[in-house]
Amino acid sequence: MENALQGGLIGVAIAIFLVVFEYIQVKKVVEERAAAKHQKPEWEPSDRSRVRAVVNYSIFIPPALALGFWLVAKMG
Repeated sequence: MENALQGGLIGVAIAIFLVVFEYIQVKKVVEERAAAKHQKPEWEPSDRSRVRAVVNYSIFIPPALALGFWLVAKMG
């Protein structure tokens, strides 16, 4: 498999993991906050922006790893 493709696929896997992990953590916090207040779980704007920030960051991971793997392969 070409090195850039391999780096891109690894980057996609890492990005998906980060987004899913952050979503699960924020969902857990929202549910705990709702249980403490005895209310229905509702996402606050800060919760949404936290997940959105991780998604925006994760967009750059696959191209960065593809470039990194390609550069390492060309050097070595």
